[in-house]
Amino acid sequence: MLHYTKYEHPMSRDWVTFIHGAGGSSSIWFKQIKDFKNDFNVLLIDLRGHGKSKDHKYEVLKKYSFESIGNEVIQVLDHLQIAKSHFVGISLGTIIIRELSERHPDRLASMILAGAVMKLNIKGQILMKIGNTLKSLLPYILLYRIFAFVILPKSKHKASRILFINEAKKLYQKEFGRWFSLVSEVNPLLRFFRLKETQIPTLYVMGAEDHMFLPSIKKLVEKQKTALLKIVENSGHVVNVDQPASFNSISISFLKNETAFLA
Repeated sequence: MLHYTKYEHPMSRDWVTFIHGAGGSSSIWFKQIKDFKNDFNVLLIDLRGHGKSKDHKYEVLKKYSFESIGNEVIQVLDHLQIAKSHFVGISLGTIIIRELSERHPDRLASMILAGAVMKLNIKGQILMKIGNTLKSLLPYILLYRIFAFVILPKSKHKASRILFINEAKKLYQKEFGRWFSLVSEVNPLLRFFRLKETQIPTLYVMGAEDHMFLPSIKKLVEKQKTALLKIVENSGHVVNVDQPASFNSISISFLKNETAFLA
């Protein structure tokens, strides 16, 4: 089973489950824990091969899929007897949550998708093709550094960039390759997500400087009745690290009253 950390609230029955992105770990949510656990039960999960799940023994998979990764998340919820949870994700974690919403809609009370990846622009597609070609030739951390600088280019994004690079250093080369292959084949799934609207209340929280992913999210939200977009100024892709106070305030307000928030 994946490694997890939980913070139980003495009175609340609501759970919030945090899902990190590729190359990260549950430690990227350190600026959220204090505020969220004041009102909710909090569950942090380290995905397969990441954080404290890196050395865990679990089913050997030759090839990863979003379905298999999502199943491992559900296994943790089942183990803890959590019937339903709000989900908060960042970057690749948003794809995992969105995929779960299709197969297990009854398990998701709402979704907060930060730095959401719902379409790869031309730059992103070229980057993935180059990376796929070089992943067996170059040290994975060099590729990850390149991706980090492309996605988080500004000096004000330095803290987020360093955090993700440091977390990525903890991966194994083979593990990086499996996750990279998973992401490089994600376009058909993202196309499906863009075409099919979920009925689960959804909040997109995006940095105003998230040049690779914000434009597609703006177009997506215009077409979806159950989704709302909040743009955070002076923030790049990793909005929960760049502007934690704003991210926490927006997200917690949404969780406390999704219906009024979306009205």
